[in-house]
Amino acid sequence: MAATPPPEYGRPPGGPRRAHRAVALVFLVHGAVTGSFATRIPWIQEHTGLAPGRLGLALAFPAIGAALAMPLAGRISHRFGARTALRGLLALWTLSLALPALSPGPSALCPALLVYGAASGMADVAMNALGVETEDLLGRPIMSGLHGMWSVGALLGSAAGTVAAHAGWDARLHLAGAAVVLTASGALACRGVLDPRSSPGAHPPPRFALPPRSALAIGAIGFCAVFAEGAGLDWSAVYLRDRLGTDAGPAAASTTAFACTMAAARLVGDRVVARFGPVRTVRAGGVLAAAGGLLIVAAGHPALALGGFGLLGLGIAVVVPLAFAAAGRSGPAPSQAIAGVATLTYTSGLIAPSAIGGIAQATSLTMSFVLVTALACGLVPGARVLRVPRRAASGSPRAVAGGRERP
Repeated sequence: MAATPPPEYGRPPGGPRRAHRAVALVFLVHGAVTGSFATRIPWIQEHTGLAPGRLGLALAFPAIGAALAMPLAGRISHRFGARTALRGLLALWTLSLALPALSPGPSALCPALLVYGAASGMADVAMNALGVETEDLLGRPIMSGLHGMWSVGALLGSAAGTVAAHAGWDARLHLAGAAVVLTASGALACRGVLDPRSSPGAHPPPRFALPPRSALAIGAIGFCAVFAEGAGLDWSAVYLRDRLGTDAGPAAASTTAFACTMAAARLVGDRVVARFGPVRTVRAGGVLAAAGGLLIVAAGHPALALGGFGLLGLGIAVVVPLAFAAAGRSGPAPSQAIAGVATLTYTSGLIAPSAIGGIAQATSLTMSFVLVTALACGLVPGARVLRVPRRAASGSPRAVAGGRERP
């Protein structure tokens, strides 16, 4: 039986290297939107008059919108072409940055955040699918570095937002201006990305594609990593303050240590994956993350807890990028599989903060991080689902990236 022919590529001038730089800039733009929005949440809360509890409920709507819209991304990419779809979805995402600040009250804010999240999720799926295609064409791992560029973009967006907030700028003007700049930047970046085209006679994906079975196990690994990430980012400062009696400054440094180790590990993670392969890399990361969790739980001094949060961030940093890469190779429809994995990871990010708080209220914050440590331990045996398939054996000319591993 003849093998299914691989997709063809509409190659931009400059070839795969330019495509790599272009998709990296797309990730940076996507992250900058998130960083810009996060810094103006206090302004939006004050402008809409929301109490903290109602604000927390409103901030769940981006994740809900993303989870609902992600399964649509594969159909959109097939209908319009990967490059055109990414250009449109990224523009929708960058322009939606202005919507929350323009909302006059709570009744308008929740729908605005729903649209904001839906645009984010669909653009996320489209850019990760193109990232996997670019990685396969280059024949070397790049997904960790792409997610590192997303972290860099988030830092740049948050830095600009911090300056704007400190200067007292109206968030409506700040976010509208940022939306215009990022939309133009995203459009320029999209000109250089790959444009994979479906094989002749290929069936279009369903309009609303549920995740394939092959993506569920991969999504479970991403779920564990994102749960630990949410716990580290949202609860590290609280842990040091309440559990160890640390002052506000050193407590806040734990969040910075966690975020910086994650960003740094992602930027250099591709070299590690190229040398050891995704399975051994994630297993080693699981060991580091579990060691960090144990250090956090057992710490009697803030310095030990800071080290634990740093190890936790270092250990889980490359898991989600590798999960997206594995999902993109798990079946004939990369966007559909990536949408399934992304939906599971978004769900994890949605429930992690409240789950940690619920366990802390019922027992203690220490027990919450016992759960985080247990999930980190699950990365060690679960890493096998990230194994790179040997496409060469099936006659496909697409390169195998991410290192060769024994079955």
